[in-house]
Amino acid sequence: MGKGYAEGPAAEERFEELERRERGPVVEAAPERQAVYGSTDKDPERHFLGWIDEIDADELFRTGKAWGITVVRRRDG
Repeated sequence: MGKGYAEGPAAEERFEELERRERGPVVEAAPERQAVYGSTDKDPERHFLGWIDEIDADELFRTGKAWGITVVRRRDG
């Protein structure tokens, strides 16, 4: 004799749904971008200057507006 509906595919789907709810919603991480850090006359401590695709780090260094420039990967958000 079969074990019935409670132990078939419907039960498996129900258990999978319960597991998904326990894990919570899927939150996608913000994509990583290249962030430019450095020092300026106004703020000599190393700080965020901008995103590499939005500022010209070489120009900042060449003109002396910023120094100690480093580029690191960081999540935008």
